[in-house]
Amino acid sequence: MSHGHTLSRPQLVYLAFGAPTYHQEAQFSIVSALANLRKTPGEALDIQVYSDNPEPYQNLPVSVHTLDAATREAWNQPYGYHFRSKHMVLRQVLADAPVAALIDTDTFFHQSPIELFRRIKPGTLLCNAIGANFGSNPKCRLYQSLAPLLEPRGLADRQMQTLNSGVIGLMQGDAPLLDHSIALMDEYYPHANGAYTLEEFCLAVAAYRRMQLNQCTDLLHHYWSRKQLFRAKVQAWLVKHQHAPLSCQALQDVALVNAQLPKPPALHRLGYKALSLTLPSDQRQFLRELMYGCYEYPNEFDRACAPVWWDKALENANARHSRPLCHEQLHRWFERPGMRLSLGNKHSRVRDMLIKRSQR
Repeated sequence: MSHGHTLSRPQLVYLAFGAPTYHQEAQFSIVSALANLRKTPGEALDIQVYSDNPEPYQNLPVSVHTLDAATREAWNQPYGYHFRSKHMVLRQVLADAPVAALIDTDTFFHQSPIELFRRIKPGTLLCNAIGANFGSNPKCRLYQSLAPLLEPRGLADRQMQTLNSGVIGLMQGDAPLLDHSIALMDEYYPHANGAYTLEEFCLAVAAYRRMQLNQCTDLLHHYWSRKQLFRAKVQAWLVKHQHAPLSCQALQDVALVNAQLPKPPALHRLGYKALSLTLPSDQRQFLRELMYGCYEYPNEFDRACAPVWWDKALENANARHSRPLCHEQLHRWFERPGMRLSLGNKHSRVRDMLIKRSQR
């Protein structure tokens, strides 16, 4: 599994394959790492990208390792569990590197990536976040299916801390932890009832009582929640900068793609609530949520989230009704004077977009 040569610098590792969205996420995460690397002058690292498509990374100072379908399939065996490949690729890098951190694509840095490596020490597993104890939610699918198997063997108990594996950082000497976690995945996958978080759970089991856990939520943002909003910000940055991703303006704009959800100020939200009183009760929440996308945010990348807010408003409205809103009903809602007045010059854009969505 070795590359056949020794890597002396810290290794920042990405595994990116599949739909264009994942490559877009990886591109921005890499640039955010490079932008914030300037906060630690004189420090350096290598960035390794394992991908089925090298093209998105051609303008970035990274080493791309092209993955063919056969390799990815082999990494996911014996059950085709694709998150298993995360541990496989990091194990491969650590065969040659003194220290490495695997970063999920749906992340971006707001501190220097060097700070990650300062938290990786012998006997320490760096993860994105340390979670609740295993036994804190007895109704959890993994607890119900695996606790009866793990506890009698002393592998896990109610006090074991869970973790989020958006970041996995290890010293070379601790790489056998990954062999253990891979073996656990292979053994317990048939019992996990399809829980896609089995990978990070097995990593926690492998580390339990053997490794010190450390986290890094203050160094980067892992947007596994509200993913579409953050993807909209990232895609807006790419539209603006993908042809020159390391230009001064591109690196400066990285800081504007921040971890805050774009919400109007409280006073505006109160105003939206008052405006919604002009509508029938079943339409008021719909309008208030539409207005989150209509607000003119000063940050251009927050403004890019508008269609996501509108989509979410329609999704929530459908969830509140016994059946999805048909386009005729939605058209009637948009023709109400209160709706027209509230949405102003964005009325036609919002209406046309959501009516088109409702016809799919």
